[in-house]
Amino acid sequence: MTSEPFDLVIRSRRTVLPYGERPAAVAVRGGRIAAIEDHDAALASGAEVNLGDTALLPGLVDTHVHINEPGRTEWEGFASATRAAAAGGVTTLVDMPLNSLPPVTLPSALATKRDVAEGQVFVDVGFWGGAIPGNVPALRTLHDYGVFGFKCFTADSGVPEFPPLSPAEMHEAFREIASFDGLIIVHAEDPAGLAEPGDGGYPAFLASRPPSSERSAVEQVIRIAEQTGVRAHIVHLSAADCLEPLAKAQARGIPVTAETCPHYLTLSAEDVPAPVPDGLPSTSFKCCPPIRDAGNREELWRGLADGVISCVVTDHSPCTPELKRGDFASAWGGIASVQLGLPAIWSAARARGHGLDTVVRWMAEGPANLVRLAGKGRIAVGNDADLVAFAADEPFTVDPARLHHRHPVTPYAGRSLTGVVQATWLRGEVVDDTPRGSLLRADRADRR
Repeated sequence: MTSEPFDLVIRSRRTVLPYGERPAAVAVRGGRIAAIEDHDAALASGAEVNLGDTALLPGLVDTHVHINEPGRTEWEGFASATRAAAAGGVTTLVDMPLNSLPPVTLPSALATKRDVAEGQVFVDVGFWGGAIPGNVPALRTLHDYGVFGFKCFTADSGVPEFPPLSPAEMHEAFREIASFDGLIIVHAEDPAGLAEPGDGGYPAFLASRPPSSERSAVEQVIRIAEQTGVRAHIVHLSAADCLEPLAKAQARGIPVTAETCPHYLTLSAEDVPAPVPDGLPSTSFKCCPPIRDAGNREELWRGLADGVISCVVTDHSPCTPELKRGDFASAWGGIASVQLGLPAIWSAARARGHGLDTVVRWMAEGPANLVRLAGKGRIAVGNDADLVAFAADEPFTVDPARLHHRHPVTPYAGRSLTGVVQATWLRGEVVDDTPRGSLLRADRADRR
């Protein structure tokens, strides 16, 4: 080991490493983890932080975030979303190709996104491309320009500029993406199984998007992935009925994976309050696919424990408060939670006997593996020094006024959670009021 002093040493008796939790000292040089030593090792450094019993985690990787800038920046923007991410222990996120305008379905739109984001981001940000009818000729170029994969819908996306793919169009897009070993991520609901809600209440909304519609679409994705050889990933899985076909496909070696979200794992249909006149406390729970019953939620936890679901990401999907007004038939469907994902999942996971190392595998290592970010998601020598001080035993009550995303609308308001992010480091520097994040490219060896 070189005798040159390290830039920073962080010590914690609860350092979460890829092989488990133990006391350790993490040494940083040049923005990367240079050494992992015994907790009390003598290490020369320019700065030192001793966290005591506060846990030290790798920065989380959230591969499902809607930032909406440009075009719908009044919903959310790069500065507000990435500040919220850092406050929640997320140091890397990948931005969805919708609901911004224009959507990232052409190289010119990707360039626009990058230009707008430059200099605004407090964490590292990558970008998804979109697969829509008619843009297959653009997919390889988008891949070459550094998107991490392609999002598509099997049903209405909610915005007219991002239409769904028919089964024939899915075949064409999947085959093209497979030709350059790309990744397709799919919002899987079968439009034939969806209906208009009978009224504006939650039971009618839930019945209008049944588990069978998710399962049918997931089975279709599995068939087309097997036929084309594409790497396919199911986003925001809400229906536990989908676990059986996914497990069978994975056992057969079909390259299909799945994620779920904090709201599906910590909330339930039974939690949704009765509507009130302005609609906000109730419709803050609306998302698509919907939050289902408590029994379904427990089955999703089993799918995580069994490894059928490989990662937990937020699907941070904010909008203006006005769009959340009304009832469940008319309000915008989306939950803004990038700042709350870690404590929400940790609170529920510890109650079910899971450790911090398991939560890190779901929320940092798993998403990093999905998008092939080898230098993220783990405390390991050579990785970026993206780190989080997490007071894992400290309770708090969610106060919307303390959230950093643009509009403090959340179904977690007033909810008691455990686990407080005390500090976040991005490549060895504390995230503060200066945006130091990088824009990531999947086509470059150093990812920046």
